[in-house]
Amino acid sequence: MAANGPVAAARAEGSGPTIWLAGEPDDLKEWMPLGIAGIVTNTVVLNQYAKKHGSVIKLIEEYLKITDKPVVMEIDGHSVEELLEVGKVFTDMSDQIILKIPCSVNGLKAFSILKEEGVETFCTTVFSLTQAAAVAQAGVDHILPFCEPVKEVGGDPTQLIRDCAQMFSGWQQRPFVMAALIRTVETAHAAFRDGADELVTMWTVYRDMMEHPLTDKWNKTFVDEWADMHESGLLEGVPVRSA
Repeated sequence: MAANGPVAAARAEGSGPTIWLAGEPDDLKEWMPLGIAGIVTNTVVLNQYAKKHGSVIKLIEEYLKITDKPVVMEIDGHSVEELLEVGKVFTDMSDQIILKIPCSVNGLKAFSILKEEGVETFCTTVFSLTQAAAVAQAGVDHILPFCEPVKEVGGDPTQLIRDCAQMFSGWQQRPFVMAALIRTVETAHAAFRDGADELVTMWTVYRDMMEHPLTDKWNKTFVDEWADMHESGLLEGVPVRSA
């Protein structure tokens, strides 16, 4: 397990699971100071956003400008050597960079080498408990079960979260379990309920996580009462501003 970082700190403090965000740098800027653990990329969004910024390296530089928190860079390649060479390009950019590598035999070998080098790693595209066990033994620090793709084929999107939480429960040195590809508030709820240590989602889903019809109802009740106190002169000396 990674000895440092926002997830380890949250566990030590007993402050609950951590939330990581994905999205355009400009869109993430306002959300990063609100307790967000860091930024996570994948090659789909990297390909999309890099076209706007001119290159992947320029895009990562933009992420580093908006936060001093970790930036998880997903890399890929056709061999272990390529993965390590590509990864070094990004870890040399900043101590904030963490590498994310797809689940594969090449990934297993890369995780083992990077563990020896003290490089923190995430394993993505995890869809089975056997994969999770294998990459954990290889030394990965964060395991990312994909949730929504399982739901799309009729499966339980957070079954693997539960299975990993149970399998790792007795380990002293265990990887963190990150719920990944979370596209709805409902799946985010299920992931937290089922024991995810961390979760990554688009900033739009994070924003929507704050919404609930009963919250809206009671917020309106309270603000109406506040306004009534103001109109009645009961908030004299309080800096009330009209909506």
